[in-house]
Amino acid sequence: MATSKSPSPSSGGDLPVRRIDRVLAFMSLGLLVLSLACFAAIMIGSGLKADFGTPIWQTVGLLVYIAPILAFALLLAVLIMTFIRRARAGKDG
Repeated sequence: MATSKSPSPSSGGDLPVRRIDRVLAFMSLGLLVLSLACFAAIMIGSGLKADFGTPIWQTVGLLVYIAPILAFALLLAVLIMTFIRRARAGKDG
């Protein structure tokens, strides 16, 4: 007889971590690391007097502004999904 796995709370009361939660969390962390790397590249480029008018530097500059916002949005999505799952698990159990 096959049993179905439902996202019920484990014995410790915590919900199991889903794959989508992990993926979104790591994407958020990756975007933050990318943003910091781009910021460091701009700082180093400024010291070396790089030409920031080229498209690659414009992309790097844009990533410094956009990546942290996207990372925050991804973390917010993970948080909202977790709260919804906990509420549903609490209502069912």
